[in-house]
Amino acid sequence: MIRWALVLFTAAAALTLEAQSAAKPGSVENGKQLLVKHGCYQCHGYLGQGSNAGAKLAPKPMPLAGFTAYVRKPGGVMPPVTAKVVSDQDLADIHAYLGSIPPAPDPKSIPLLNQ
Repeated sequence: MIRWALVLFTAAAALTLEAQSAAKPGSVENGKQLLVKHGCYQCHGYLGQGSNAGAKLAPKPMPLAGFTAYVRKPGGVMPPVTAKVVSDQDLADIHAYLGSIPPAPDPKSIPLLNQ
């Protein structure tokens, strides 16, 4: 009995790893366009900076799995977004774009602010 459970667990783990490795890495350029196309920018800004209507998403977005899970079943005022509306690949592309956004410079490194 335990042996069959181990076989089933191993098979499930292998399928999960195969599905994860089959996913294409996100495209930064496509993600930038999709942020606009799907209207994400309206609440989160063009650079994922957030606003009073949407959370800050960049720089350093949460891991892709958490990002996808939250978009699908958000806990706040954001409406859920199904895979029929925004595919998992589109979310991976948007996530890649958000991850490409550099952090703002340290204010101490900006001469005009230190006069």
